[in-house]
Amino acid sequence: MKLLAIDTSGAACSAALLQDDRISQRFELAPRRHGELILAMAAALLADAGLAPGDLDAVAFGRGPGSFTGLRIAAAVAQGIAFGADLPVVGVSTLAALAQGCRRRSGADHVLCALDARMQEVYWGAYAADAAGLMRPLDDERVCPPEAVVVPRPAPAQGWVFAGSGWEAYREALSAAVGDTPLTGESELACEARDVATLAADAYERGDWVEAEAALPVYLRNRVADPKPGA
Repeated sequence: MKLLAIDTSGAACSAALLQDDRISQRFELAPRRHGELILAMAAALLADAGLAPGDLDAVAFGRGPGSFTGLRIAAAVAQGIAFGADLPVVGVSTLAALAQGCRRRSGADHVLCALDARMQEVYWGAYAADAAGLMRPLDDERVCPPEAVVVPRPAPAQGWVFAGSGWEAYREALSAAVGDTPLTGESELACEARDVATLAADAYERGDWVEAEAALPVYLRNRVADPKPGA
């Protein structure tokens, strides 16, 4: 399988190329420079591998939740590449990709992801690893005040691992929702295209993809406020 993945959902900008069991990635923390960087990152990965877009099986992108402007950029770039090469597109939850990255870094089996959604809310999702090591949602992803998050019960015996900017902004409220269960993690962990690619490859194999024109961001709420476009 050959799959190109991109993510511009937050402050980080990244592109990754999956070739069977190998993944190469370009990554940069570059708020407000996603539109400037992402196409060059994707082109460099393909050039280094000696591939053209038409050699790919699919294109994937972090579909959200995240920055309104960043999600639009990712969707537009994925659509453009896919249209030009007649490829299917796989949209991957950025919360799920964040959980996958947490597992890749620490081996975590159970992850609670929270991204700062502004307006005193978080984007929230809980995930557990399946037999193949892929992070699967334990409940519907949602946007809500940090005091209203729902932590799955019963708690895993080994405790939860947390990830995402929401934990930096609302640690006290989110920790209270977890209760006495052991809790460790990284609030500064960013979504990376390499983890989007890992989840997208599985989704593609299962037929969970769309035509380019149907590749759209997922915001989780209708009212969107993003005072820092592209952040």
